[in-house]
Amino acid sequence: MVRWRSAYILVCGFALGGIFLVSSTAAGRDTVEKLQVKIERERNPVKKAKLEIKLARLKLEHAQDAYSKGNVSAGAELLNAYVDDMKSSWQTLLDSGRVASRKPQGFKELEIALREDSRVLEDLEHRIPVFDRKPVERAAGEAEKLHRQVLQALFPTLKSPKRRKHFVNPAGVPGGPV
Repeated sequence: MVRWRSAYILVCGFALGGIFLVSSTAAGRDTVEKLQVKIERERNPVKKAKLEIKLARLKLEHAQDAYSKGNVSAGAELLNAYVDDMKSSWQTLLDSGRVASRKPQGFKELEIALREDSRVLEDLEHRIPVFDRKPVERAAGEAEKLHRQVLQALFPTLKSPKRRKHFVNPAGVPGGPV
């Protein structure tokens, strides 16, 4: 009898704990509106840029949902908003006057988000019909362009792979970059 009672109490405790965990997570989840209000109030440029990244990624999630539901126009709009928010984050960091290679806070978060999002956009591009891909391709291209700019700011001595010159040694074997 005692074992059943303690097992019952244990099961009820886990159930209540699970309900509390789910409700607290849902209550703490950021929405587009909440993030926009936080961004407007934030004065610290690094924190503001991080909030803008979070907002952009939330819009990317919404775009994925829209495309999965077949709502191409809403998905395209959300992708445009995603790109605009990522560019806004980049501009906030640039306007802060921080040197990315010396104080990478904010810049590295933007770089990581853009790198991860490029995979998300690539996956989304493969999941939708060919004739609906144009907005996704545009967003992926803009994100990649922005990613290169952030990398260049973080690593100013890094040369673009397109600009590297390869030499051919006298034996006719290609060599490394010059």
